[in-house]
Amino acid sequence: MSKLEARCLRLVVMVAGLGLTPGMWAAHVNPRPLNPPKSKSAKVTESQRTRRRIHHLASSRSTTAHRTTVHHAGVHSTGSHTPTVTRASATRSPHRYHERFYVSSFAAGLTGGDVTEGEDPVVRQAAMDALGNMNGTVVAIEPTSGRVLAMVNQKLALSSGAQPCSTIKLSVALAALNEGLVSKDTEIPLGGRSQMNLTAALAHSNNAYFEALGRKLGFEKVAYYAHQYGLGELAGYDIPGEQLGTYPEEVIPQKLGGVGKMCSFGEGISMTPLQLGAMVSAIANGGTLYYLQHPTTPEEIANFQPRVKRQLDIAPVIPELSDGMAGAVQYGTARRLGLNFNEEAILGKTGTCSHAGTRFGWFASYANTSSGRIVVVVFLQGGRPTFGPKAAEIAGVMYRNLYDHNFFLAGTRATTDTTASQHPSTAP
Repeated sequence: MSKLEARCLRLVVMVAGLGLTPGMWAAHVNPRPLNPPKSKSAKVTESQRTRRRIHHLASSRSTTAHRTTVHHAGVHSTGSHTPTVTRASATRSPHRYHERFYVSSFAAGLTGGDVTEGEDPVVRQAAMDALGNMNGTVVAIEPTSGRVLAMVNQKLALSSGAQPCSTIKLSVALAALNEGLVSKDTEIPLGGRSQMNLTAALAHSNNAYFEALGRKLGFEKVAYYAHQYGLGELAGYDIPGEQLGTYPEEVIPQKLGGVGKMCSFGEGISMTPLQLGAMVSAIANGGTLYYLQHPTTPEEIANFQPRVKRQLDIAPVIPELSDGMAGAVQYGTARRLGLNFNEEAILGKTGTCSHAGTRFGWFASYANTSSGRIVVVVFLQGGRPTFGPKAAEIAGVMYRNLYDHNFFLAGTRATTDTTASQHPSTAP
């Protein structure tokens, strides 16, 4: 028997084993020729296929509609090579969500209406140079007297304010420390196995930590301490044009985050740069909340008298707070300040958030030196280039400018520190 005959015999045996008759076998034979001639319209060159594929890939990357995903299943038990087609439901675009902003981060002519005759010329120039063309304001305060040394872009500084963002954490931290809920080393669970203490939470501006603190304190205590520290009331003493910020009389709805979001982002609160400056001045001087005063003439400077609003019982807890504020500058959210200045110790807190198409960037700080002490508040508004670390960077430029003009050298400046310590007056 030849090899061809042997193969035919094996094929017949195999067909018989499958239960197929010769008639059934013949019915499955494809009568079409193996190589049918292609029509002209069916001819597709390799370059055409490549171009079509590239076009298809480009279209699939740009669309955000529902996608049809083709899964090549390989050879099934039926011997079919037909791909299996499944339709994906509500597939999200892989691109990140981008918030739209409608206010520019840059502006010109911001200082045109400022009243400057009673300001410190060195401090004002340092603030103007640091702010540049950013859409914002810089307020510099002498913390031992409440005197406003410079207020750049006074229209914005005296406005009704904006959401305080994460700078509200200073008020919440002081409240929790006063209530004895935490110390600087108290660890709070943040979900899973992670936990954090107050120092790290301030330095890195951890929202979960302060939401937990807010819930522990409750709205009544949070609001009480916020008012004690000057929120919801005028910070200045007879400063023309100053407007009042707002503090809710009751907790915001839970769908907006409740007391937790009030304590982490300042949701529902409007704070002015002057209010934040007065609070940080009290932290810097050991607990005296001064009325801020803005002299407008040389005579007002000569007759300047500090006015005490009230004494805050925060001196024992300031060291617990200051480690976190120092950490923010050294390794946390305000570390961009160090790009321009690191000769003196600076303590501060950043804040970033947005509302109704406007982003806010806050930074409140003070120089912890034995002479030339100053509080600097930077507030920015605008779009994507506006955020808290940028405000800290601007403050760093200002501190550099002051340092280069010997502001922090003992005995080189005549300030009202002596007057403040010897003749403080308590305003009604």
